[in-house]
Amino acid sequence: MNKSELIEAIAASADIPKAAATRALDALIDSVTDSLKKGDSVALVGFGTFSLKERAARTGRNPQTGKPIEIAAAKVPSFKAGKALKDSVN
Repeated sequence: MNKSELIEAIAASADIPKAAATRALDALIDSVTDSLKKGDSVALVGFGTFSLKERAARTGRNPQTGKPIEIAAAKVPSFKAGKALKDSVN
């Protein structure tokens, strides 16, 4: 399912226009992104938790030349599914 299909599903499920569903989905995405930028996690009970994880600096290898390269440390977004979501897909 891509974003436009998700918007259609939200609009049909909530009985709202697609424009309103688009604004709602964009607002959700922006809110989650802003919270993660601040270092906060976002917990949706029954669905899951969005959080940030620290990835340490490491040495990698250039696949073309085989020479070692340094990969910088980074913050990466993470999602952990909640129990209700896990149970509903199994």
